[in-house]
Amino acid sequence: MKFRFFLITSISLLALFAIILPIETSAVSSSSILVSVVPENPAPGESVSISLNSYASNLDSVLISWSVDGKNVLSGIGKKSFSLDAPKAGAETSVIASISLPDGTIDKRVTIRPSVMVLLTQANDSHVPPFYRGKALITPGSEVKVVAMPEIKNGSQIVNSKNMVYAWKKNYTNNVDGSGYGKNYFLYIDDYLEDMSTISVTASTTDQKYSSASSIDVRTAEPKILFYKNDPTLGTLWEHALTDGYKIVGSDVIEAVPYYISPKEIRIPSLTFNWFINDYQIAVPSYKKNIMPLAVQEGTSGTSTIKLKIEDSDKIFGGASKEINVQF
Repeated sequence: MKFRFFLITSISLLALFAIILPIETSAVSSSSILVSVVPENPAPGESVSISLNSYASNLDSVLISWSVDGKNVLSGIGKKSFSLDAPKAGAETSVIASISLPDGTIDKRVTIRPSVMVLLTQANDSHVPPFYRGKALITPGSEVKVVAMPEIKNGSQIVNSKNMVYAWKKNYTNNVDGSGYGKNYFLYIDDYLEDMSTISVTASTTDQKYSSASSIDVRTAEPKILFYKNDPTLGTLWEHALTDGYKIVGSDVIEAVPYYISPKEIRIPSLTFNWFINDYQIAVPSYKKNIMPLAVQEGTSGTSTIKLKIEDSDKIFGGASKEINVQF
């Protein structure tokens, strides 16, 4: 009997111990609540969307309060997202989301510092004629330069763009060699197989407090050739390019002017100018390879096709071609 009583008493004590032993719980930590800001680097006055997500707690069933610069602006069950306009350049806005969880309240803070970023592109080796007022276009295989011009204000002062850290990407892939301190421009060779490249950059101050980001789609164009009349007295007559039906009287000189062809220096030996009259190749002096002199024999008339093919021996897809019909 005594043994039985001892056994029952022992079991009862174990049960009591199990009842009064505290159950260990894991409280939701601040790191388990993720904050998403879109866009990450807004421009002044741009709409900004802030949203909350958690893998450890159901935010749809808890009270969430939003405050902007210390003023409560939104509160309610499951209010996981909030939108506002970014402040003016040089200012900053503090947004706090207070999440009331069963284990306590967690605050998530977001500081919005707007900035402006302009990206400029240029073709470094795209040929245009003298006094050309337009922009040299980028063609397949040419060298491209993208310049970042961030405007980040620290109070009333604009941060010097040369004193910032740049992280460049080409087609969403990080470019380590092109990135770094003071590297506010990015160089690359356009790919023949792609008619567009996406270049993006993030510029940050050295203390990582301010940043600005932007991207640009860089498209390519095809090089072209235009024909002009070359007058022995006035030189190249740039006013009008020659078109089909151009009338040749006596002797005349046609000058070929390539636009946007790469490389920029058209006199290099790798660029060959192949002239044809009615599919018959005509030899021209190598030092004036873009000039075609023409002469009409007396008593003859008709129509001929003048054609020029420019080829680059150093590039597979380089070059351009053009033809017109002339009357005589």
